[in-house]
Amino acid sequence: MSRLPKIERFKNEVESKYQIFNGIFMTLPFDQISNTGGLLPLFHELCVKGYEKGKNPTEIVQYFFEKYLRDSSEEERQSMLFKFIQYIERQVVLFDAIEDAAFGQVNNLDGRGSLRSVKDEAVALNKTEELAAYLKEFKVRPVLTAHPTQFYPGSVLGIINDLGVAIKANEIQEVKLLLSQLGKTPFFKTEKPTPFDEAISLIWYLENVFYHAMGNIYDYLKTHIDNPQEFKNQIVEIGFWPGGDRDGNPFVTTDITLDVAKRLRATIFRNYYRDVRKLRRRLTFKGVEEQLTIIEGMCYRAIFDTEILDFTATDLLDQLNGIRNTVIERHNSLFLDQIDSFIHKIELFGFHFATLDIRQDSSAHDAVFDEILAFAKAELPSNYNDLSEEEKINVLVQVEGSLDPNEFKDEYTQRTLSSIYAIKHIQERNGEKGCNRYIISNTQMASHIMEVYAMLRLCNMKEPNIDVVPLFETVPDLVNAPHVMKSLYENEKYRSHVKRRGDTQHIMLGFSDGTKDGGYLMANWAIYKAKEELTRVSRMYGVSIVFFDGRGGPPARGGGQTHQFYASMGTKIEAKHIQLTVQGQTISSKFGTLESCQYNLEQMISSGVSNAVYASDANDFSATDQATMDQLAETSYKTYTDFKAHPQFLSYLEKMSTLKYYAKTNIGSRPSKRAGSAELRFKDLRAIPFVGSWSQLKQNVPGFYGVGTALETMEKAGNWDAAQSLYINNKFFRTLLDNSMMSLTKSFFGLTSYMEHDPVYGEFWKLIYAEYERSKKYMLKISGMNALMDNEVAGRASIQAREKIVLPLLTIQQYALKMVQDIQNNEESGSLGIYEQMVTRSLYGNINASRNSA
Repeated sequence: MSRLPKIERFKNEVESKYQIFNGIFMTLPFDQISNTGGLLPLFHELCVKGYEKGKNPTEIVQYFFEKYLRDSSEEERQSMLFKFIQYIERQVVLFDAIEDAAFGQVNNLDGRGSLRSVKDEAVALNKTEELAAYLKEFKVRPVLTAHPTQFYPGSVLGIINDLGVAIKANEIQEVKLLLSQLGKTPFFKTEKPTPFDEAISLIWYLENVFYHAMGNIYDYLKTHIDNPQEFKNQIVEIGFWPGGDRDGNPFVTTDITLDVAKRLRATIFRNYYRDVRKLRRRLTFKGVEEQLTIIEGMCYRAIFDTEILDFTATDLLDQLNGIRNTVIERHNSLFLDQIDSFIHKIELFGFHFATLDIRQDSSAHDAVFDEILAFAKAELPSNYNDLSEEEKINVLVQVEGSLDPNEFKDEYTQRTLSSIYAIKHIQERNGEKGCNRYIISNTQMASHIMEVYAMLRLCNMKEPNIDVVPLFETVPDLVNAPHVMKSLYENEKYRSHVKRRGDTQHIMLGFSDGTKDGGYLMANWAIYKAKEELTRVSRMYGVSIVFFDGRGGPPARGGGQTHQFYASMGTKIEAKHIQLTVQGQTISSKFGTLESCQYNLEQMISSGVSNAVYASDANDFSATDQATMDQLAETSYKTYTDFKAHPQFLSYLEKMSTLKYYAKTNIGSRPSKRAGSAELRFKDLRAIPFVGSWSQLKQNVPGFYGVGTALETMEKAGNWDAAQSLYINNKFFRTLLDNSMMSLTKSFFGLTSYMEHDPVYGEFWKLIYAEYERSKKYMLKISGMNALMDNEVAGRASIQAREKIVLPLLTIQQYALKMVQDIQNNEESGSLGIYEQMVTRSLYGNINASRNSA
C-alpha cells in the first residue's frame, strides 16, 4: 500500500485529531468558566468574518459584547477576555501535543535526510569511502541557550509530553484527565527564573531526550560503517549556555556557573546509573556481574558527590571494555549490543554531558582592563588605552600572572576573572569538554580577542586549554572579520595557541543583531561572504575553522529550514562542523521528543554530508550569480536602513507593539534591554523582543523587509533574468527566499489595518504593508509558485492551523493595546493596569503557537 502524501498524513493525524480532542476540551466542566467553552467558538467566528469585512479588533470585540454579553458589566467583560486567553493558551498546548504525537506518522523517519538514506545514497553514487572518511571528521553541535522565548513552565511541558503519549495510544480517558489537569495548571510565572532555573529546565531535555537520541545515532553509525572499531568520532555534541552566558545578564554569577556544571555532571551519572542497573538485569554472568556492581556504585556516588575525582571517563570505559571482552570470550557475546550502546554513551557524554560555554560582551572586558590598569595588577604600560591596535596586541600576548579576583573592588571585574578560574575548576571535574570556550560578543577588533587571551594567561593559564571565540554580529564587523583574524594568525604567540588547540579556530557569526542592523538579505549574505573569506584566510595560514552560527528560532534570526541552509554552503566554506544555537520553543518543537530530536539531528548530519560529499562544488556561486546576489543585498540593505532611519521607527515599536511588555512576562532571567536608560535607543534593543514584537503585530518585518524592493529594482532595471537565474542555480538563495516566505506566511495585516487611518502612524503602516505586498508578489514570481510555501504544503498547513487557533487571542491583544492607547491619550488611569495585563498575558499563547517567532 502506497504511503499517503505528507499533507494528507498531516490532515489525518493532526488536524482531524485536534478537532476531536478540542471538542472534548471545550466541554470539560471547569469551575467558574463553564460558559467560556461555548462562547469562544462564537467569538472565533466573529473574528474570522469581521476581518473578512474589514472590521478592526475593537469593532469585533465590541460587537461580541453587544451580541452575547449585552447585560454584563465592564469587569465581567474583561474577565471573559481573560478566560478566552486561558482557553486559547491550552488549545495551543493541545495542538502541540497532537503534532508531537503524530511526528513519526507525518514525517518519514527513514526518508530523505535520515542516516539510512545517507547510507543508501552513498551506495547508489559509489561514494561509500568518501562518506566514511567525512563522517570520521564531521561534527554537529546544537547549543541550547536560555534566551527568553520559552513561555511554557515545566509543569506544562510535562503535560505536553504525557498528552502526546496518551494521544498516540488513543487513551481517551487519560487524555480527558490530562486536559482537565491542563485547564487548572497556571501558565503565568509570578517571578523571573534564575539562570540556574533556566539550566534545570533545559537539562530535562538532555536527560530525557538527547541522551537517548544521540545514543541511537552513534549506535547506528558504529554498526553500519566500515571498520567500526576505528570510528571514534563522537559525531554529535551538545553545547550549553544557561549559567555561562554573561552577556547582558548580571544574574549569572560564578557560583551559578559552577552549580550548573555540577548539575550536568550529576545528571549524566544519573543516566549512567540507570543504564548500569538495566545491564545488571541481563549480565548475570560470573566474572561480569561483580564488575558491574562496582561500576554501579561508582556512578551512584558520583550523582551526589560532585567533587569525586578518583576515576575518569577513561577508567570507566576501560572497565566496560574489560566486561565486553569477558562476555565475548566466555559468554557467547550475549547482550553485547547493550554493552556497546552503554560504552557509546560514555564516549559521547563523558563526565560533562554538555559543553558549557562562557560568553561576555567585549565592552565588559574593556572595563576589566581599565581596572587592571588602575590597580597595576599586571605588566601593562600606563598608556595602554592610547596604544595603537598593533601595539596593544604586542603587549597583550606577553602578559601572564596569577591575578586574584578578590583583590579588585569592582564587582564586574571580580566576576569576569573568577569565571576564568571557574573554567579550570570545571575541567578538573567534568573533563576538558566540560567548559572549553570563551565567546566574545560584539567583537570588532583583534584586541577584543587578545584581551580575553591575556586574561586567561593572567589567571594562571600560561598555555590556556580554552578556545577564544570571537562573535562577529553587525554587517560592518562581518566585513572586517577576515582582517581581524589575519592579524591574529600572523601573531606568533596567538598562532602557537591555535596550534595547541589542534590548529583549529572557532568563530561565531550572529544572525540576530546582523538582521536587526542590516536587514534580512544583507545579514545572511554578509555572513555567507564572511564565511568564505574567513575560510580562505584561515586555510592560507593552515588553520581549520569551526563556524558557530547564532541562529535563533525565526527566519529573521537565522532560523527556518536548517537542513537546506547547511546543505547549500558549497566548497569555499569550511563545513566539517555544524554548530548553531537553539532556543526557547524551538528546542521543544524540534528536540522535545525522542522521534523529533533524532530526526532533526539526523537531518543536520545529512545536510553536512549532502553539501560536502554529494553536492561537492554544485553549491558554489558563479561569478555572475555572486554579482547578482551582491546587487540584491545592497538594494535590500539600503531599503532596510532607510526604513530603520524613519523618524517613526522606534516610536511605532514603542507605542503600537508589545515591545515593552516582554519585560513583564517573567520568562527569562536576562533584562529585556541592554541598558537601563528610560529612553528607547535602537542599539539597546535585544533581538528577541525586537523580532518578537513584529511577530506579535503579525507584520514580521525583520524576515522580509527590503527583499521585495530588491527584486522589483532588478525587474525595473531589466535584470530580471539574472535574478531568475540566481534562484534556479543557487540553493542558498532559494533557501533564503523559502525562509522569508515563512515570515510572510505568518504575517496578517488585516489584524492591524486600522492603523492605516492613524493620524500619527498611518503612513508608516502603509510603508510596511506596501513592502509586504511587494515581497509577496516578487517571491511568488521568481519561484513560480501560486501561493506562499507551495513547496512545503504540510508546513504551511501547520502554520495556518496554529494561526487559526490564536486569531481570537491576537484580536484580544490588539483590542487591549488600543484601549491602553486611548486611556493614555485621554490621560486617564481607569482600567489601564487591567488592559496592560491583558496584553502581557496574550504574549504567551501567540509565541507558543508560532514556535519560532522570536
